[in-house]
Amino acid sequence: MKYMLLIYGNADTWKALDAEGMDAVYAAHRAVLDETRASGELLGADGLTTQNARVVQVSDGVPAVTDGPFTESKEVLAGYYLFECSLERATELAARLPEARYSPIEVRALTDPIPES
Repeated sequence: MKYMLLIYGNADTWKALDAEGMDAVYAAHRAVLDETRASGELLGADGLTTQNARVVQVSDGVPAVTDGPFTESKEVLAGYYLFECSLERATELAARLPEARYSPIEVRALTDPIPES
């Protein structure tokens, strides 16, 4: 099964991680990346920026575009991992991410691909 770990955070999260030392934060992420690359579980991972982010919503056929990544939430989506593994393994990996001590990490299964017509 494929699972996406969605890493959320806010200003308090980044302040706390910075206080821990970013070298330690990056080392924790490198450890997860190295381990899951070696095991073949890693399908993708990236951080996300808020620079040039937009929210698009269509109302009555007209797209409304606003600047910023912010929907109605306190946290922003800051990055993701995509793994092929069990739910238990995805949960264990999510708990190892440094951000999990300060902000939620969602573990979500991918749906089946949309069938081609």
